Amino acid sequence: MEIQNLKGRVAFIFDEPNFDIDQIVGVKNIKVQDLDELKKHAMATYDPSFVDTVRPGDLLVGADNFGYGHPHYPSMKIMRHLGVAGVIAESYAPGYWRGEMSLGFPQVTCPGILDFVKRWDEIEVCWKEGIIRNFTQGTSISFEPLTQADAALLAAGGLVPYLQEVMGISPVNTQ
Repeated sequence: MEIQNLKGRVAFIFDEPNFDIDQIVGVKNIKVQDLDELKKHAMATYDPSFVDTVRPGDLLVGADNFGYGHPHYPSMKIMRHLGVAGVIAESYAPGYWRGEMSLGFPQVTCPGILDFVKRWDEIEVCWKEGIIRNFTQGTSISFEPLTQADAALLAAGGLVPYLQEVMGISPVNTQ
């Protein structure tokens, strides 16, 4: 199985190093599981119009050590629900990286990404070529390749599908 390229707009740039993703919905809302409730709080302190302007395929960009802190899942859960396809950052907090990759949510490590894009630029992550193309600016930049294990996780759609695949287990219907 192959990882699909990511192609979309830069929906938001978190330029703060050590960004705690809990801030996306606000710390007081990190235990909220209801997506309709989370949607009311998503990005409210950064861009109140974000929920109305983000569209499927859009990407987030982050600075160094993106996802710092305790990796709570509601913030990125609502981002996925809103159609965000992945995150490109200068670097990641290890706990955040592992958690999101386990869920099959693409993460791209790209030193220099903050200087490479502006908000709303149209970009594409080309996995095979190891580059990000910025169609708006007509430029490209290399990113760090995934480890073989992380590439396998993404290609399978996350840890559970990966384990089912390698163990020859049929997916379990959880509905």
